[in-house]
Amino acid sequence: MFGFQPKGLIILEKMILFLLFSTIITLLISCVVMILASLLSKKMIMDREKNSPFECGFDPKGSARLPFSLQFFLIAVIFLIFDVEITLILPLAYIIHMSNIFSWVMTGLMFLFILLFGLYYEWTQGALEWSE
Repeated sequence: MFGFQPKGLIILEKMILFLLFSTIITLLISCVVMILASLLSKKMIMDREKNSPFECGFDPKGSARLPFSLQFFLIAVIFLIFDVEITLILPLAYIIHMSNIFSWVMTGLMFLFILLFGLYYEWTQGALEWSE
């Protein structure tokens, strides 16, 4: 009688142990792979000639670095964020018949409020203005 545990608790303990062991094994494998990669990489040999850019035996004409527009990068990141948010809002139309209409409306309005607040913040910070 003293050793009795509910079946749900036993299953929960097994799940926690499985997650713990799988996390430990994953971390060990990733650490071993990173250590092996650093030991076997060819970048450990530091040579001035090997690290310099090669252009048919001559010194390079110009810089290998091209200027990158930070404004373009910022617009691209903002686009990705809003694109992912659109993919998260589309299932709301699918689950309208599966849930309470009040909770559906509140979820949609809260999500849109957060989306519009982010847009307003980006706008006030000037991230959406394309300056020369």
